[in-house]
Amino acid sequence: MANTASAEKRNRQAQKRRHQNLHVRSGVKGAVKKVREALARGNAALAKETLHQASRAIDKAASKGVVHRNAAARKIARLSRAVAKAAAPAK
Repeated sequence: MANTASAEKRNRQAQKRRHQNLHVRSGVKGAVKKVREALARGNAALAKETLHQASRAIDKAASKGVVHRNAAARKIARLSRAVAKAAAPAK
């Protein structure tokens, strides 16, 4: 329990930031899920389109500090590689 007014305010601010971060993080998860579902269905065109939206969401989360920038780069790279593999003609 906070004992001072400043500690109470810091607690309120932390809760507000936590809720905002949860909102951003769940948006990223949803965008990544859409890409993976498109890949699972074998729809390369839809996967490419949703990849663009997912990479924007991931980059935005990284710029806000919700996701570490290296983790964001790793997620985008893995999704991009999966989409490229699905879009490539079968040998």
